[in-house]
Amino acid sequence: MSHPDSEPDVAAHHEPSWRAGLKDGTPTLFGIGAWGLVVGVAMVKSGLTVMQALGMTLIVFAGSAQLASLPLIAAAAPIWVIFLTAVVVNLRFVIFAALLAPHFAKLPLLRRFLLGYGAGDMTTAMFLQRYPSEKPEEGKVSYLRGLLYPNWFAWQIGSIAGIFLGSAVPAEWGLGFAGTLAIVCITVPMVATRPALVGALVAAVTAVLAHDMPYKLGLLAAVIVGMITAMVVEEQIERRKAAND
Repeated sequence: MSHPDSEPDVAAHHEPSWRAGLKDGTPTLFGIGAWGLVVGVAMVKSGLTVMQALGMTLIVFAGSAQLASLPLIAAAAPIWVIFLTAVVVNLRFVIFAALLAPHFAKLPLLRRFLLGYGAGDMTTAMFLQRYPSEKPEEGKVSYLRGLLYPNWFAWQIGSIAGIFLGSAVPAEWGLGFAGTLAIVCITVPMVATRPALVGALVAAVTAVLAHDMPYKLGLLAAVIVGMITAMVVEEQIERRKAAND
């Protein structure tokens, strides 16, 4: 038995926290599965074989990066362009990692790696909402697992179903358009602040103007220019707030 004044073992299994994580994450599972379905179909329709698509969904586990890289793969773009595009699209996970790291700094490296691999946008947000403080607290790992495990399985089930569905349905069904709609549905709620809105608009204009660039580099340029614009706008807003204070 641990001493009353000792820090709680955040890594120990805590059944109530596990059930709480499972309960909080369950409402998102249908949307995660549907999003995985769209990505699975898109992978096959982009020219990947079933085995290649299965490998990608199991290893990469990042829908936005997968969709961003698929046109580049189909266009036979250089590997560095594909890799850099995926990294840029997923730069937000650097922020997620920085937010989660203090909560699990004492865990072994492999366990932190596995938790990081499974963490996503929704699961990270829900965890930080429940545990805003970085201080050690019993049940943190169990709660995060209750979010991550069902989320991962929902994604994989949807994605694998999409892979086999995509290899069976005719191209004229317009599933590529469905994928575009899915991206729009995910993107719109994220554009909730002025910097994000300005960045998204600048990225859209850049993507149109740079449409004819080789190897789909216009997409990468749009992402980079949009991110830089959003950062500049956010910095200007912070400066104005500081000046007013």
